[in-house]
Amino acid sequence: MNRVLATVVVLAGALAGTMPPAQAEPVHGIAMHGEPALPADFSHLPYVNPDAPKGGKVTYGVVGTFDSVRPFIVRSMRTHARGVVDPEFGNLIYETLMQRSQDEPFTLYGLLAETVEWDEDRSFIQYNINPAARWSDGEPVTADDVIFTMELLKEKGRPPYSTRLNRVSRMEKISELSVRFTFNEESNREFPLILSLSPVLPEHATDPETFDQSTLEPGIGSGPYLISEIKPGERISFSRRDDYWAKDLPLKRGIDNYDEIVVEYFLSETAQFEAFKKGVFDIYPDGSATNWTRAYDFPAVTNGEVIRKEYVSKTPSGMYGFVFNTRRPLFQDVRVRRALTLLFDFEWANRSLYNNSYTRTHSFWDGSELSSYGKPADQREREILAPFPDAVSADILDGTWTLPVTDGSASDRKVQRAALTLLQEAGFQIKGGKLLGADGQPFAFDLMTQNEGQEKLAVAFQRSLAALGIAMSIRTVDDAQYQQRSQTFDYDMIMKSFTSSLSPGAEQLTRWGSASRDREGSFNFAGVASPAVDAAIDAMLNARTADDFRSSVRAFDRVLMSGHYVIPAFHLGTARVAHRSRIAAPEGDPPLYGYYLPAWWDTSAKP
Repeated sequence: MNRVLATVVVLAGALAGTMPPAQAEPVHGIAMHGEPALPADFSHLPYVNPDAPKGGKVTYGVVGTFDSVRPFIVRSMRTHARGVVDPEFGNLIYETLMQRSQDEPFTLYGLLAETVEWDEDRSFIQYNINPAARWSDGEPVTADDVIFTMELLKEKGRPPYSTRLNRVSRMEKISELSVRFTFNEESNREFPLILSLSPVLPEHATDPETFDQSTLEPGIGSGPYLISEIKPGERISFSRRDDYWAKDLPLKRGIDNYDEIVVEYFLSETAQFEAFKKGVFDIYPDGSATNWTRAYDFPAVTNGEVIRKEYVSKTPSGMYGFVFNTRRPLFQDVRVRRALTLLFDFEWANRSLYNNSYTRTHSFWDGSELSSYGKPADQREREILAPFPDAVSADILDGTWTLPVTDGSASDRKVQRAALTLLQEAGFQIKGGKLLGADGQPFAFDLMTQNEGQEKLAVAFQRSLAALGIAMSIRTVDDAQYQQRSQTFDYDMIMKSFTSSLSPGAEQLTRWGSASRDREGSFNFAGVASPAVDAAIDAMLNARTADDFRSSVRAFDRVLMSGHYVIPAFHLGTARVAHRSRIAAPEGDPPLYGYYLPAWWDTSAKP
């Protein structure tokens, strides 16, 4: 792999009379807003047990499959092996330049990069590689590896890795262990942090010619584990390296505690839970209120072998619900989307299906200061939204909007009348018990679901819609088909969950930005292409102060809620997890983003 991009941009800068690189002080960490909470001499992360014992084994269980241990290519977007590059399990094989703190909204501390340098305008960032960093074959990690990786991923990687150099005007090798990225006008204040989460691959052990091919051949990484066994599509095992270069770093104290990590794959959530009950794997994060309430009467719970814990959520709710595909003509009128939103009877579903375990969701950032719900827009929000006077409903702008509270009968006449009025305004009429459009065609569509839990909620919604003559068919498909159709936007309506953090950023572009609307493989499931949405995201990405950032996220939230792209369902106020009693977690409250699995350990481990 040659250095075409690096050479071209450096020569271009020289020919243009570019000034020598700006100087900045090396720092151990960077934050999106403000300063990192931990000092340069911190001894360990605050949410780990620095004296956690090493050894033992943990087995995780996930729904899905895999046909590749190369997670960076398009061909493995749906089927790569978990744990290779998943922060949830700890980036076991490939590491990033910096690592995110789980106890701060968006702060990074140096990993492969011992220190970084940047300026106030964030016009550049320089990574200074830790001299101790080594690949699993003993070779050093260098600036050349970083440049090689960026070029390779641009040419043959999958999004978002393939697009990161689009915001870079110059990539320079400063020394054997230092590389600098200077940004162009397409960059924003968050992008240096996103770039810092890029993985690094070994140039000497990576073949560019075959890089975009799926493979089950274990690769060389800098991470704490090696792949020890692969059973295609079913299981992958990792063994901890005794010679891991970063094991004594403060950032890594109390982490990577198991000698062996195994990831088991299952075809459905039902099969996954049954396997957990039988002891096939050790930790089961349970997102089902019904399952949590009714399904833990098996012997391992009774005899104390399985422990259940609930952690109070400190993060925004996210959004789970029914997603309209606005690419479909039927759902392009916001009045239609508003009407169907009214017809979802949360009160009936929560009582009848979930023992009143859930809370209705009113915002993409419900439960946090970033939520716009119940709050009038401030001056900064109004400035962001001023060029788009029709983008936000008046009641959402002034904070008085709320979703209807039904009588819980699944046929609340008041709500039905309000929904029918909106549908009539959009040109629909009930004739012969069917809702017909102006063209005389019935109002009918498909809802694609993925599992029994979604299907159960869908049936309740289907009944409410039928009361107004709307025919919704439910199509439950297997995981592979669900993922394939999701990525190609081959559905009328789909059920999806959008996670939220206290530092939303560039990921919102792929979920809601106009540029992602028709890009297969993006997460713009609703097909949104709105100038107001784009402007709100831009304001959010370029906010310089915490107050401006909060205002921009709230403005963004108001635009999304006013667009009625998702029928909000509900959320839990707690995170629930069941695990084998021999698996332990650090004492005290979990970090800001919830329990952190890489810091857990096996109490049966022998020194």
